[in-house]
Amino acid sequence: MRVLITGMSGTGKSTLVRELRRRSLRAFDADEDGFSEPRADGRWGWRADRVAGLLGEPRDGRLFFAGCSEEQAALPFDYRVLLTAPTDLLVERLLTRTGNRYGQSAAEEAQVLADLAAVEPLLRRSADLVLETTEPPERLADVLLSRLARAT
Repeated sequence: MRVLITGMSGTGKSTLVRELRRRSLRAFDADEDGFSEPRADGRWGWRADRVAGLLGEPRDGRLFFAGCSEEQAALPFDYRVLLTAPTDLLVERLLTRTGNRYGQSAAEEAQVLADLAAVEPLLRRSADLVLETTEPPERLADVLLSRLARAT
C-alpha cells in the first residue's frame, strides 16, 4: 500500500515520518529526502519523476510518503492522509521550527495561511483519513496504522 501523508507546512508531516521510521517502517519525506525542488515562481514542488519511480518500485509492504504539492493529485497513492492543526498552533510551529526554516518569514507565513484557506479544503475532500496533529506523534502513528490495518 502506498500512503500519502499530506498537509500544510507545520502540520507535522516530517515528525510523523520520523516516528514511522522509528518503528522501522519505510517512510519518506519529500523535502528531506530530495524529492522536492524549487519552481520558477519561488515555490517548491515535487520531482514527480522521482516520486513516481519510488511509487513504482515492487510492492513489499507499506510505503509512506509525506509532502504537499500539486503533483500529488496525479500520482498513484492508495491511501491519503491529511494532517491538520489549528491555525495558532501551525503558526507557532512555523516560527519555532529548527530543521526546515520555511514559514518563518512574513511572506512565507502569509503563503502558508493562504494555502490553509484555499488548498486544505481540497485535500480534505480527497483524504481517506484526517488527523489533527494536536496529539503526540506516537499516538498519531498508532491511529494511522490501526486505520490502515482495517483498510487492507
